[in-house]
Amino acid sequence: MMNVESTGLIIIDIQGNLAEQMHEKESLFRQTSILINGAKLLSLPIIWVEQLPEKLGATHTDIAKHLSGKAFAKTSFSALGSDKIKQAIELADKTDWIVAGIEAHICVYQTARDLMGMNLKVHVATDAVSSRTKENKALGIDAMQAAGAKLTGAEMALFELQQKAEGDVFKQLIKLVK
Repeated sequence: MMNVESTGLIIIDIQGNLAEQMHEKESLFRQTSILINGAKLLSLPIIWVEQLPEKLGATHTDIAKHLSGKAFAKTSFSALGSDKIKQAIELADKTDWIVAGIEAHICVYQTARDLMGMNLKVHVATDAVSSRTKENKALGIDAMQAAGAKLTGAEMALFELQQKAEGDVFKQLIKLVK
């Protein structure tokens, strides 16, 4: 079970025009925004990455408006192909990572696989990942689960981390998901 002390969030490549081509993009943007804002309420570290930003563009404005700091740029499909991103993950010192982003069957899958290769637990927010086709999204999710990732959703993950139906953060989480 995830807890706030051991969990981080990684957002992968929700960028520019590519993000606009995703299967059920409105749901992807909404669920990812909920996940980011919930992670901020719970004080989780958030690492966000962009694939070739000079070619694919910056993080989509519907997502970027919820993030602070700067994205990590990468050229490899896996975020862990970048030493800077790998170092940021190691410095965060978390054992569990919630993974969200695009495309499920390429960059999200390869990042999840490499995180598990570092003996980290991966929790795929299935409602906050997508691909251009429904079939490739399903293929990516199935491959991550077969490799050992746990499946979750934005709301499920946040309330698992919250653990109790009480307090200020709980009240704010309820507002987020409504």
